[in-house]
Amino acid sequence: MLDQIKGLHHVTSMAKDARENNDFFTHKLGLRRVKKTVNFDAPDVYHLYYGDQRGTPGSIMTYFPFPNIGARHAGIGEVGVTAFSVPEGTLPFWQERLQAGGVAGLAAEERFGERRLAFDGPDGDSFALVEQRGDGREPWEKGGVPADDAIRGFHSVSLRLRDGGATEELLKFMGYQRVDRQNGIVRLAIPDGNGADVIDIETIAGGNHADLGAGSVHHVAFAVEDRARQLEVRKALLDTGYQVTPVIDRDYFWAIYFRTPGGVLFEVSTNEPGFDRDEDTAHLGEALKLPKQHAHLRPYLEQHLQPLEG
Repeated sequence: MLDQIKGLHHVTSMAKDARENNDFFTHKLGLRRVKKTVNFDAPDVYHLYYGDQRGTPGSIMTYFPFPNIGARHAGIGEVGVTAFSVPEGTLPFWQERLQAGGVAGLAAEERFGERRLAFDGPDGDSFALVEQRGDGREPWEKGGVPADDAIRGFHSVSLRLRDGGATEELLKFMGYQRVDRQNGIVRLAIPDGNGADVIDIETIAGGNHADLGAGSVHHVAFAVEDRARQLEVRKALLDTGYQVTPVIDRDYFWAIYFRTPGGVLFEVSTNEPGFDRDEDTAHLGEALKLPKQHAHLRPYLEQHLQPLEG
């Protein structure tokens, strides 16, 4: 069993409209935009990162807004719900705030004894806020949400799978432990993780496979401290029979990718070098940052990328 993985690093999804996406996460949810850059493989498409003050691993929601993307078709083999941690007793505040903001799909829930508020993103994304006692992670305090109510980072992701057994074994190999099972949902967690410690597996018999579209999660990334530990994880996965990519430089972290038995794309990302490598912490997410191979496209991109504000 591995011990290098410390919980979630980031979750990357797809959207249709960049301005609407930016408004939802920075204004309605009160997260900080910590990076405004572009897709490595499609530089005419933004890659937007939202999180806490520094873009701490375990708090980072990222998006590729493709203007011509089709709608998501939910199903099995995908991340169903991305859940954020909020302080205990704050769900009434969030219910009122999101309702006033016209957010759809609001529903009070309980899972594993935790109070949750489900809601939809602008592209039909499935989210939840989960009340957590004693989550000591510091929130972004300048997003229009009082610090006592603000999102702390991720709580969990839920995987919707036809057969969760093989993926559960993979997660156990990655250092997760089963902590509970209720109503057909298996909960696993990393002991002494980074706060974004939980993965739920929902087993759904039958049904169609999910089709990627606006509102779909593209991949889930797990955090390791540095490149040395990432290489240890990569070797262990290769030795176990997984097809793992070489290490890829993503400017703000190094990444490796592999496909899980249930069909979900996993990434393992380093905490280094971080989002302040090319911007002062006080000004994260303000300027358009480009990968060096796309630097020559700046005049074109600054004219053609959709303005995020205004």
